Amino acid sequence: MDFFKKPNADQSQAAKNGKAAEAAKPDDRLVPWVEKYRPKNIDDITAQEEVVQVLRKSLETKNLPHLLFYGPPGTGKTSTILALTRDMYGPEAVKTRVLELNASDERGISVVREKVKTFARAVVSQADPRYPSPPYKIVILDEADSMTTDAQAALRRIIEKYSRITRFCLICNYVSRIIEPLASRCTKFRFKSLPHDQAVARVEHVAKLESVACRDGAVEALVDCAAGDLRRSIMSLQSAARMVHGGGEPLDADMVAELVGVVPAAVIEGLRAAWNSADSNALRTIVNELIYSGYPASQVLAQLHDRTMEDQQLGSLQKAKIALVMATVDKSLCDGADEQLQLLDLMMQASQIAQRA
Repeated sequence: MDFFKKPNADQSQAAKNGKAAEAAKPDDRLVPWVEKYRPKNIDDITAQEEVVQVLRKSLETKNLPHLLFYGPPGTGKTSTILALTRDMYGPEAVKTRVLELNASDERGISVVREKVKTFARAVVSQADPRYPSPPYKIVILDEADSMTTDAQAALRRIIEKYSRITRFCLICNYVSRIIEPLASRCTKFRFKSLPHDQAVARVEHVAKLESVACRDGAVEALVDCAAGDLRRSIMSLQSAARMVHGGGEPLDADMVAELVGVVPAAVIEGLRAAWNSADSNALRTIVNELIYSGYPASQVLAQLHDRTMEDQQLGSLQKAKIALVMATVDKSLCDGADEQLQLLDLMMQASQIAQRA
């Protein structure tokens, strides 16, 4: 009759908790690769050697100043501070000792006065003896350059008042948008775009772990299209992996160009060659074909600018004049102007400049 013996209440509750924990655990197949392969500790950070070295010393001494991370997107700013907090507090204590806010969504003064101030003045939770666990909490404000001026001014006073039990880490792309009284209270670290070889090695590592077959040049194309943004490279790789797994062919550079919306080099060369022609009908025809093909004008403008700056047949003055025209066209496109008319205007003016000696 022991087979029909009912489990006691403790056993039933433990079983329920186990099932709940198992259900709450995310499926690795559904996790975005950017999060799946985000560095878990400070030693996993790719590049940024100077920043990592300073933070490792702070970890050893348990003396961390207020931080200001700035630089291009996808260079590891958020990943670095999250990895530091895990090494500092451990995976469990980090839940109560770290407050992470995206300041672009919650950027008003009310958020600073309520969420940030409430957390900053709270008592520090119990430390994990297996980790350094210094006697202070950390507030991470991502995209802090989106905060209003009033919110930044209010944050300055909070940083001063609760610095004994709370450290702040501000993350932004443009340090010039952080008010000087706030920036002067933080130690600044500039994050550079990852070197090409290190970015390629990281993307190849992810592709190998995910069993994505790549032909020569495919990974390099992913990194080049991302322009130093490692996060964008890995996201593009995950999108391209669906094409590979569906068709059964290895990923190549042409697939990458089609996926990320890069204009083919032959099309850009055709635009450049059209500059040497004084035929307005030919210029109008090639612009119309470009628009009908569905290529975004902003992408065409960016690639055409890079190709123009590399052209040895144009003089420095001609390049400067064409760049000025491109800047005007780019401003007009941002203001919502018609893409076809703007590209046609660019082609006409650039052709006139290229014809001059």
